[in-house]
Amino acid sequence: MKRAAISSCFCCFHYHNHRHNYPLLSFFPRCLSVKFSSLGSSNTRPFPDYSPRKPSISDTEFVHHISTTIKQRRSEPLRRVLKPFESKFKPEHLIWVLMNIRDDYKLVLDFFNWSRLRRDPSLEALCIVVQIAVASKDLKMAHRLVFEFWEKPHLDAGDVFARFTERLIYTYKDWGAHPLVFDVLFQVLVEAGLLLEAGKLFDKLLNYGVCVSVDTCNLFLARLSTNFDGMKTAIRLFREYPDVGVCWNTNSYNIILRSFCQLGKVKEAHNLLVQMEFRGSVPDVVSYTVIINGYCQVEQLEKILNLMEEMKRKGLKPNQYTYNNIISLLCKTGGVVEAEEVLREMINYGVFPDNVVYTTLISGFCKSGNVSAAHKLFDEMRRKKIVPDFVTYTSIIHGLCQTGKMVEAHKMFNEMFTKGLEPDEVTYTALIDGHCKAGDMKEAFSLHNHMVQKGLTPNIVTYTALVDGLCKCGEVDIANELLHEISEKGLQPNVCTYNTMINGLCKIGNIEQAVKLMEEMDLAGFYPDTITYTTLMDAYCKMGEMAKAHELLQIMLEKGLQPTIVTFNVLMNGFCMSGMLEDGERLIKWMLDKGIMPNATTFNSLMKQYCIRNNMRVTTEIYKRMHAQEVMPDSNTYNILIKGHCKARNMKEAWFLHKEMVEKGFSLTAASYNTLIKGFYKRKKIVEARKLFEEMRTQGLVAEKEIYDIFVDVNYEEGNWENILELCDEAIEKCLVKKT
Repeated sequence: MKRAAISSCFCCFHYHNHRHNYPLLSFFPRCLSVKFSSLGSSNTRPFPDYSPRKPSISDTEFVHHISTTIKQRRSEPLRRVLKPFESKFKPEHLIWVLMNIRDDYKLVLDFFNWSRLRRDPSLEALCIVVQIAVASKDLKMAHRLVFEFWEKPHLDAGDVFARFTERLIYTYKDWGAHPLVFDVLFQVLVEAGLLLEAGKLFDKLLNYGVCVSVDTCNLFLARLSTNFDGMKTAIRLFREYPDVGVCWNTNSYNIILRSFCQLGKVKEAHNLLVQMEFRGSVPDVVSYTVIINGYCQVEQLEKILNLMEEMKRKGLKPNQYTYNNIISLLCKTGGVVEAEEVLREMINYGVFPDNVVYTTLISGFCKSGNVSAAHKLFDEMRRKKIVPDFVTYTSIIHGLCQTGKMVEAHKMFNEMFTKGLEPDEVTYTALIDGHCKAGDMKEAFSLHNHMVQKGLTPNIVTYTALVDGLCKCGEVDIANELLHEISEKGLQPNVCTYNTMINGLCKIGNIEQAVKLMEEMDLAGFYPDTITYTTLMDAYCKMGEMAKAHELLQIMLEKGLQPTIVTFNVLMNGFCMSGMLEDGERLIKWMLDKGIMPNATTFNSLMKQYCIRNNMRVTTEIYKRMHAQEVMPDSNTYNILIKGHCKARNMKEAWFLHKEMVEKGFSLTAASYNTLIKGFYKRKKIVEARKLFEEMRTQGLVAEKEIYDIFVDVNYEEGNWENILELCDEAIEKCLVKKT
């Protein structure tokens, strides 16, 4: 291979050899500077001498006349000056005139443009003008001329490339001898997608002792790295090119780091990052961000945090993309609270989050069921003049629908229209699903019709939500009819659709039909998955048939299906509902022994049963074990504990837990408020009870009639007749009227 024989010294031999001819070269932008290998004459060939065809005597006189005229009358329009010469002007005259005016760059361009308006210039003439443009520091013009040539359709790109390169090399020595001209050609080839030709040009130039600039090579690497095979080629060239004189810089490393990460080779990328400094390139914030993003893809949080610390030690300021990647990973893996902490660090560090960061966090909080925290972030966005887009609105609408807050969801939906944002299929489907979960099938189908009128096409997810809603309302036959309808429309029910039907049948207690449908699903080629088996196990657990649930678990494992945390939570709930609390505790121990991490729901089921039994000692032990395993409590955890402590009259502990959950952005349920208020009232803590009652009313939660009776009595003793009447009216409206 030719490259193997070339010396790898990095002296700028060719550059210095011509610098005395072009003293302004040193003022060129660094990004276009060229570096050459110091090559012996035995390894490289000299550029050819330029020897064009000689003009005849008559041609010489004609060319001299033109040259003299355009120089003398340069202030006049060239078209008018050259009018008398047009009839006798031939293509070969162009090069001969250029020889006479080459030192007047503006005149060269004007004359060349006049000439090519009449006919396309020869490749030789075009290359000459490109050489002159580069030597005159007009790299933009040189680039434009070459790019315009390659924009034209060519029957054989390979042949045209060979001829163009040959002419550029042929005209090089006499017309400019400025090595940047090859950078210009190389860049145009890369921009035009002619990567094979660019590679050939690189090899050809090595024969003349020329190596294109590192930044031009970076352009080549970046363009190669747009697909899987190209990334592997880029990595290979990155390893080979230093042998022929390319001295890679930080941008070069960043391109290759990104390629390694996109190929899933994050460890190799990290190793290359460590080697950068030893090879003379200092990693920058982009280098670290690329590796952090790579580790985010494989969810290695510890590595990410170590890299963040390393960046800060080196005085590198993480940028928006660095933080975005970490926040996305934490939201994806359920660490939404930690993700918000990263957001606060980001802001304190002077890096301002954008719409994407807030939307990611809002979506994360909504998926975790903490819609109030999502709403706070949404309000914060608007205060900071960060405009929510339709994805932001859709995320919060989805969260509100999942928590049954349909009034607020519709308010957001209507707000979208006032902001000029058009809801898409996902937005409508979120609302439809919310109404289906609430059992409001009339509104769900109304939204479906509105969606179709808007020109949006409901997808299988939309129809699966409708099927789910119908099943929950006991309308299994209508759900079945809808399944047939969507099949006729060309929409293929998927595993999720079947699982929805099975879930619906289980909800109405028709487990026999659910098992039959699972068998039909198997025959139709839609193999039951973990969700299918977990749904049926849940139904058996709720019926107290733990043996059948365990049997399904065995079948599931035999088929190679891996249980999820939901599967184990279903079993835990079954054990707890059947009073088998010791089996529940053994299940948690078994999970931990197998490396399966329980979540808040797993612990909640056990704690709830121990609270019901008024055994707060064991409940507290389980809560401590939960913290020891670094499992974050959720809203349900706090509500269970608060009600348990209130029942046991541990009001100090209940109040502390209430304060902690509010600080974490969780909300008390109406039942928890009622329990807390009654607990404080029984302990004669009227101030605390009243504060909670007012807080409850502010949040729109309905108190029990007993709570209203308590505060009617309190106000009677205080003589607040106006408050008594207000509470009586409210109690009648909310406790009596709504029940009838």
